[in-house]
Amino acid sequence: MPIRTVVWNEFVHERENDAVRSIYPDGIHATIAEALGADPEIAASTATLQEAEHGLPQARLDETDVLVWWGHKAHGEVSDAVVERVQNRVHQGMGLIVLHSGHFSKIFRRITGAPCSLRWREAGERERIWTVALGHPIARGIGPMIELPNEEMYGEPFVVPEPAETVFISWFEGGEVFRSGLTFGSGAGRIFYFRPGHETYPTYHHPQIRQVLINAVRWAYNPAPAWVDVAAAPNVPVERAPEPIVRKGPSLHKGGEEGYR
Repeated sequence: MPIRTVVWNEFVHERENDAVRSIYPDGIHATIAEALGADPEIAASTATLQEAEHGLPQARLDETDVLVWWGHKAHGEVSDAVVERVQNRVHQGMGLIVLHSGHFSKIFRRITGAPCSLRWREAGERERIWTVALGHPIARGIGPMIELPNEEMYGEPFVVPEPAETVFISWFEGGEVFRSGLTFGSGAGRIFYFRPGHETYPTYHHPQIRQVLINAVRWAYNPAPAWVDVAAAPNVPVERAPEPIVRKGPSLHKGGEEGYR
């Protein structure tokens, strides 16, 4: 069964800016989905901010193995209810790949518990993305470095939790560096943040960037079902405890309740 992947995009710049539209006429989401679809083991579809429930109703998320997220201009327009829904699915094992300005999205800030702030400059400068974890599955087939002739600069400090792994580090023409490929975990979910992808540059047409995205989807896919139903969080009776419990006195908790919190 292919890896069921949804590429989410706010789809604002492409409808408002002729320069962006010329690069991504059908939207950034369509270009990324087309890149992922080149892998026969990935079934990619798209969703956008303008759709009902942002294209991410519960039933669709339940059938999604990996969610790819691109946002920039409309972070505040994303429904908190949808963000919570996505977070629950990540905890249950859905992979999440956050791209470029998605570092400031509600879902990434919420799931990392950090401000996710950074330094930036938009001057169309050269970027070299160095592979620092050569054996990592996300870096498979990439080689030592990806060079982009024009990109937006992101610079340290990048205020996120200590990542599980740093896969890529970028150098920019102005001298700044940035941790451009980071992995995190949340519950049973695998999370990858990948920096390049400013809307006015053809970054997602670059063959090595497209390969990173394919690799990332494969890495983020977790076929094992989650052992905790985050939404239900059922009560666990005493008789179902792994080992016998002998009560020694009244519970200090309200009403002597038991369960998962």
